[in-house]
Amino acid sequence: CVQCCIWCFEKCIKFLNKNAYIQIALLGTNFCKSAKEAFFLIARNFLRFGAIAALSGIIHGIGFVCIMSGTVVAGFFYIQELHEDLSPFMPCVCFLFVSYVVSKLYMNVFGLAVDTSLQCFIVAEEMDNAADFVPPVLKSFVNCQDAKRKGEDVKEES
Repeated sequence: CVQCCIWCFEKCIKFLNKNAYIQIALLGTNFCKSAKEAFFLIARNFLRFGAIAALSGIIHGIGFVCIMSGTVVAGFFYIQELHEDLSPFMPCVCFLFVSYVVSKLYMNVFGLAVDTSLQCFIVAEEMDNAADFVPPVLKSFVNCQDAKRKGEDVKEES
């Protein structure tokens, strides 16, 4: 029971730590203030973060399968072309292990990029002077979301 509580506490701290570093990158504040801001940002937008976490899990799974299977299939055909007389089983097992490590690293970077993009969008939405930082293509979307959040009547722009 104690080990389960420690594991849960560690996961919470890692999650808060990751989001605090994202806040440091976005706002340039110190760690403690960024950790507090990240906590309250997640608390205010827990449904968005939950939806992104669920979708991110699905995308991670698809990414792992695609990277690993693509690497093993490409390696199989490569080994077959170079050494027709050898069995491709052991090289494919090695390709599987290497592709697992590569896919884990790649998908972790992808997950961090998704989390950073979500936090950046929400921070831009909550800032009063976000128009200075939002690219022109996304300004109408951020303004539309901001108006919906404030309960104003929204006219969609094409």
